Order: sequence, then structure tokens, then C-alpha cells
Amino acid sequence: MFRKWMYLASAMACSMVIAQGAAAAPTADEQAVATAVEKLRVAMTSQIDRGALDALTEEQLSYGHSNGVVQTKGEFIGQLASGESTFVKIDLTAQTVNVQENVAVVRHTLTAVTSDSGKPGNVALKILMVWKKTGGQWRLLARQAVRFAAPT
Repeated sequence: MFRKWMYLASAMACSMVIAQGAAAAPTADEQAVATAVEKLRVAMTSQIDRGALDALTEEQLSYGHSNGVVQTKGEFIGQLASGESTFVKIDLTAQTVNVQENVAVVRHTLTAVTSDSGKPGNVALKILMVWKKTGGQWRLLARQAVRFAAPT
């Protein structure tokens, strides 16, 4: 009986070590992607930084909104720069970053205060982003947003 308990205790200890290993520190690429996501968030809020948006996005960008509209890079940047779509504040939570060679998949929850064409609003979205490493830099290749019922 004692051996069974020892075996069970050893198995539990091993599983705890394995579980702790799963929460390892982010790799350099995962950290670089997370930094690029943060730079994009900052570039999209209040004072729109067209140069930063341009540098952070691929020419072939496919930017999908939760209403089904899909934009090119030019349309995405243009809508922000014109004030048609304005993010006063963006908060990102529950972010995951998965890097496979030169491609990264990022998921997070976005909650934001908006002022689209001067009309105040709030939005809560689940976001999927695909980032591509080009010339040593991570750039947004694709983004898709979906609405969800925010907790009350």
C-alpha cells in the first residue's frame, strides 16, 4: 500500500513539474510579437500614427471587422486617419502568442472606448491576428474580430 502511495505522489509531483514547464518564459520571438501588438495598440489610439501603422502592417494586410467588413492596408489606415473610426482607449486582455517559424498567431480580448465619426461608443471583441516576420520585423498580415457578449 505504501508503494502505491509513493508511486501516486511521484506521479503527481512529475505532473506538477510538467505543468509548470508549460508556463515557461516567452521566447524572444513571442516577446517581439507581443511588443509589436502593443505598438499597434498605441498607434491606433487617439493621435493616429500613420508611419507606425504602415511599419507594423504588411502590404497584403487583410483586416476583418466584427461586422463582416474586410479592409486592405490602405483602407484600414485611411479609416483611422480620417476619424471615421477612432479608438479613444483600447485594453487588451487574455492575450496568447503562438510562434511557428516566421508566423505568429495572437489571440486576445479587446475592449475599447470609441468615437466613430464623433459618436461615442464601447466595443468588446475577440481578436485573432496573424503576424509575419519580414526582414527581421514582425508585421500584421491578417486580423479578424468577432463580437461576444461582454460580462455584466
